[in-house]
Amino acid sequence: MAKTKQKSLRGKKQSSPEKTRLSLKEELAQKRKATIARKELTSLVGKLVGSGLFLGMLLFFVGGIKLAVPGALGIIVITLCYKNPLPALFAFVMYVPFAGTIIYFLGNSPVLQLAKDAFYVPVVIALWQSCKKQKQPFIIPQSIKTPFLILLSCSILTLVMINGGQQLNPARGDIPIGIGILGLKVFLGYFPVITCVYYLILNQQDFWLLSRLQILLILVCGILGVIQFIFLTIGVCKGTVGVEGDALFKATLDARCLVGGALLYTPEQGVIRLPGTFVAPWQWAWFLISSTFFTFATTFSDKSIIWRLISLVTLGLVFFNAVISGQRIALALVPVCFALLLLLTGPLVNLKKVIPLGGAFAVILVIAMAANPTIVQDRMNSFIGRWNASPPHHFIVDQLQENWKSVDTPIGSGLGRATNSARVFGSTKLVETYYPKVLYEVGIVGVLAFLVFVTSLTVATFKTYRTIKNRNLRTYGASMWVFVLFISYNTYYYPLDVDPVAVYYWLCAGIIFKLPILDKQEMPEETTINTKGQKKRLYQK
Repeated sequence: MAKTKQKSLRGKKQSSPEKTRLSLKEELAQKRKATIARKELTSLVGKLVGSGLFLGMLLFFVGGIKLAVPGALGIIVITLCYKNPLPALFAFVMYVPFAGTIIYFLGNSPVLQLAKDAFYVPVVIALWQSCKKQKQPFIIPQSIKTPFLILLSCSILTLVMINGGQQLNPARGDIPIGIGILGLKVFLGYFPVITCVYYLILNQQDFWLLSRLQILLILVCGILGVIQFIFLTIGVCKGTVGVEGDALFKATLDARCLVGGALLYTPEQGVIRLPGTFVAPWQWAWFLISSTFFTFATTFSDKSIIWRLISLVTLGLVFFNAVISGQRIALALVPVCFALLLLLTGPLVNLKKVIPLGGAFAVILVIAMAANPTIVQDRMNSFIGRWNASPPHHFIVDQLQENWKSVDTPIGSGLGRATNSARVFGSTKLVETYYPKVLYEVGIVGVLAFLVFVTSLTVATFKTYRTIKNRNLRTYGASMWVFVLFISYNTYYYPLDVDPVAVYYWLCAGIIFKLPILDKQEMPEETTINTKGQKKRLYQK
């Protein structure tokens, strides 16, 4: 027995140096890989800068500086995003809330309207090629594959039969195929965001980085929204001036202030519509509504108390912006969504967490309301007056009846024919509610296919988040599911057609499908000690 113990001790002594040698070899191999990667990146950037400058000079002679700069930057960004999908995904998420500000800051070039796709499309292409090479499914999960393909088939049928038929005898100035292609891109173009999140978020570190990045973006946008309001209040920005009649009640680019696009500010008429960092005021409203879900999720699920508090403050800022923005839908839905999240995600069970966070949030809200009682009262009066004048349910029913009568065929009147962004290719119809808009474009066949698809997506996300065992990840997944549920069946206005909901809807679904895999991974400590006694990052891919 003594000999056996001695042998085992010798074996342990021998194995530890072997492990040290192996770890040293692995560390050296990683350093070599990092060095090679840096050299490749440096070489690639040099080539791209040269190519971008050459292309920029050519475009400068064709279309001037407004075409040259986006063209030169575009080729650089597209190539880098193709080579580095995860940073590109984060850049895409970062660009979305600032797109309106960047577009107008750089001169409102039509090319800039597609700028965010320069981050997104290369990632999708790279992932599609990778999935094909490794024989991995591109549509995640398989339970939504058939409903999605049915919806895609119905959409393509409308594109070919209706838009294609219109192209044979187009109205003057119309390009029906162009309208249809852009309409399809708006309708289903960001579905692959699910795949991007599923394959690119590799571990819990990536996930929490994405979650906290989203909080920082909301915080910055919220602060800019408050500054915009202050500038208008104290007269740094003039707002809506020098106009009469109906123009007093319309948002315009002439009144633009600091960030974002068109705004309306005529407090003497009791009308304020702020765009925040977005192109239009109602996009800002839906950003605030969406932000309620992200801030709530991080407030009640992040392991770090610091990030919980940051998220809580950001949530209070979202509520404050909902009041000062002048958007009635934000004022109504932000608190309603908060209440739904409390009821449906289960944090009320954990009173130790809810009471201090809820108390702090209540204090922030009371202080904000006490500091601006007139603003709060004005917004409430505006909301009640608008509801009495045109109740939302009556508005939705009227839109549905009108478009049921005016749609040309069972497969619709053409993709993009009720999509605002497709106006660049021809005439479109303004439909201000989502399902009537889908009915007009792809007909009753397309509406039924869309309902089947979003229902399958909602059910799949529900079943997926219910399998998560980690309480924090489960709370986050539940918050994302409530957002998916809410947007799937919402028909008031058309948030799924434009930023940010057009991106966030698929982003939330992708997060939910990834969480069970992350749930099975252990969250490592942030640092560990290497053989030389120095601290190093443990997160290495």
